[in-house]
Formats: sequence, C-alpha cells, structure tokens
Amino acid sequence: MSDVTYTIVEHDGGWAYQVDGSFSETFPTHKDASAAAERAASEQRVPGDTEVIQYEDDSGKWREETARGDDRPTTTIVDNG
Repeated sequence: MSDVTYTIVEHDGGWAYQVDGSFSETFPTHKDASAAAERAASEQRVPGDTEVIQYEDDSGKWREETARGDDRPTTTIVDNG
C-alpha cells in the first residue's frame, strides 16, 4: 500500500498543500489550507469500485490494468506552520 503525504506550505502569497511536488490552489490562511488538506487526505482513503483503467506511462505507452477499489493509500499530513 502506498502513502500520500500532504505538506502545508506558504505558496503564491498565501498557503497551499503540496503532494509529490504539485501544489493545491492557494488559500488565504494557513487554517484554510490545512482544512483542505484534511479533506483531500480523507477522500484518498475512501474505497471505491474495482475497475479496469487505462493510462499512459512515462515512456508514452498506453497500459491497461485492474485497479482494486479497496486498495487505498494511507495518508499523512505534515504541518510545520
């Protein structure tokens, strides 16, 4: 199982959360960014349906695989603010 880490950071004149180098939208307050990260993290843990998915890998090749709906990541929030 994978782990997704949400880090609360100052960003673009406000606050955001960052996951794997990508930033969320910018929020006016630290509290708003933290609440948004909590919501996003909790949504990551919700199981879904098992489905066949298609995606393009890093080399440009299209792949197909079955994604288990119960294979959800653990989530961590890092908030040093």
